[in-house]
Amino acid sequence: MIASPYLLYLGAAVDPLTVKTARGIAQWRPDRCLGQLRLPGATVTLGLEDLDVAEAARRGARTLVIGEANAGGRLSPDAIPVVLAALEAGMDVASGLHQKLSDVPAIREAALRLVRRLTDVREPPADLTVGKGVPRAGHRLLTVGTDCSVGKMYASLALERDMRAAGLRADFRATGQTGILITGEGAPVDAVIADFISGAVEAVSPARHDDGWDIIEGQGSLFHPSYAGVTLGLIHGAQPDALVLCHEPGRPHMRGVPGHAVPDLAVCLERNLEAARLTNPAVIAVGVALNTSALAPGAALELCAGVSEALGLPCQDPVAHGTHLIVDRLKSCFAPPLSVASAGR
Repeated sequence: MIASPYLLYLGAAVDPLTVKTARGIAQWRPDRCLGQLRLPGATVTLGLEDLDVAEAARRGARTLVIGEANAGGRLSPDAIPVVLAALEAGMDVASGLHQKLSDVPAIREAALRLVRRLTDVREPPADLTVGKGVPRAGHRLLTVGTDCSVGKMYASLALERDMRAAGLRADFRATGQTGILITGEGAPVDAVIADFISGAVEAVSPARHDDGWDIIEGQGSLFHPSYAGVTLGLIHGAQPDALVLCHEPGRPHMRGVPGHAVPDLAVCLERNLEAARLTNPAVIAVGVALNTSALAPGAALELCAGVSEALGLPCQDPVAHGTHLIVDRLKSCFAPPLSVASAGR
């Protein structure tokens, strides 16, 4: 378990999407967050107190969490002196980047000398096997998306919260670095060798016999030319009984790839259902989760209503509205005796 409280490193972030790891931790585990560290030029904030390494250490911070990310998943040069200062000040360091902290010689040597812990959450388990698609007991809900970074993790965590509030057994299963930092366990599927992606997801969500639900965090998009392979393996390994489609309205194109249009919601949903039927022919869609953070409240509600009418599914913003309508649909679709039959498949 990563020691808390955390100091969240945001670097010189000007794009909110580059600090989604830190933002997710601050949103879902605020009790573990002592403050944020921003470099000159940063315009993004999490609303936490700005602290430098020395002050954070004085107040009891135990781990510096690298909360920024970039397309290459590498530690930025500006972050290295901050990491070294944190180690010298008595903190451990955790990172969700592809590049391992220990791959930086100065960091590795400092951690060894100071007996500090380096945690790379994108290190996949060593004992993975290939997926087999064999039916297993229990219920699974998977969040899928029209694009990357549209709110799949937030929707998954909100569904866990609201399903539990509705009396269902429900557990969030992390498949990305932020989710793993939030929950303390999971499998970073984008760091898994391609042949083992579906097997890694099977391991994250094994058979359960309590009639409960695993809410599996989706990654990427079947329509994204960079990440569709990860998405497909995750879908097959999840064997979902239910899908929730996640979308952020207003994007001009797929993230990072101008010229590739964001897919139509109905088309995207059907493609995901088609892919999921390979390992669970009975899969159904139970809702749509919109990220309406860029819209006024009235416009957000109007858009959700329009999407709901067009697709015939409940549509909500998990952060602004919760997911109770989606949970109600889920409960109605899998009410006993259907849930009993599904659990034994």
